[in-house]
Amino acid sequence: MDQDFANEVKKHNEKLAKVKNEVQKGITGQKETVNSVLKCIICGGHVLLESVPGLAKTLLVRLISETIDGASFQRIQFTPDLLPTDITGTTVYEKKRGFYTVKGPIFANFVLGDEINRAPPKVQSSMLQAMQEKQVTIGKETFDLPKPFVVLATQNPLEQRGVYPLPFAQIDRFLFKVYVTYPSDEEEFIILNNNSVIKTIAEFELEKVLHTKELLAIQECVKKIQVSEEVKQYIVDLVDATRYPAKYEIKGGRYMDWGGSPRASINLALSARANAMMSNRTFVVPEDVRSIAHNVLRHRVGLNYEGKARNISTDEIIDDIIRNVPVI
Repeated sequence: MDQDFANEVKKHNEKLAKVKNEVQKGITGQKETVNSVLKCIICGGHVLLESVPGLAKTLLVRLISETIDGASFQRIQFTPDLLPTDITGTTVYEKKRGFYTVKGPIFANFVLGDEINRAPPKVQSSMLQAMQEKQVTIGKETFDLPKPFVVLATQNPLEQRGVYPLPFAQIDRFLFKVYVTYPSDEEEFIILNNNSVIKTIAEFELEKVLHTKELLAIQECVKKIQVSEEVKQYIVDLVDATRYPAKYEIKGGRYMDWGGSPRASINLALSARANAMMSNRTFVVPEDVRSIAHNVLRHRVGLNYEGKARNISTDEIIDDIIRNVPVI
């Protein structure tokens, strides 16, 4: 049985490798970002991508969705005048037809929320039920969202006008928060050569290498990856250190206002399973936890006023936590 499971993990890894190869046809570099997004998808979670404009966040999401056969894709361009019904849908009345439901763009396998922090709070709250329960209530009816269902949202941290900071309750629904960084000089030279003329998605000639049924099978496989009691305790200690930093002698603890909830522990374990699977292992090791800790915790550690005034990064605090919390 163990060998059968190992073979299953290997087979899924080969499929995911094909997805990455296809995505690289349109994205130069950003390998770590692509890996992070794929880990989030195979966990069945949602990812928040943050960077300055022009780093291909939207293109990345679109390319991944194009490699998956049978997957529906919808893009929501968030603006300050957007209404909740523009996302979820509404009930319409016609004389000959009577009342009927028109479903919104949220009913798709991959939903790209472009510049999600431009949406007003009422619209942001309409996303909560969809992201957490994978259901949407329209009028008096509740509808299940398609499987798989993944929200991939982008936000621009530079804008100060016309933006509404995401409430903590909604940010916590994202499994990962990923920072997209600038390409290297060599990568940017290649980008300049390959994209001197803006291409359409069709021009990248992507192949559909993974079916939605296979993606659902991968998501189920991730849940079966083994996590030892010692690694579980390590996860609990890491999250505990975000709440009680003095207990673990975390120097940056003085800048923290709050730490991760039990959802952070659950998500750390699930993400570590995904990392282990993409490393072609059937079990989790502490390094799996450390490698995804920043993506899972950076939006679940709240800074106090002093931390914000000193421009302290949550990643610095997480680095300190990882250094100080011992592996049992």
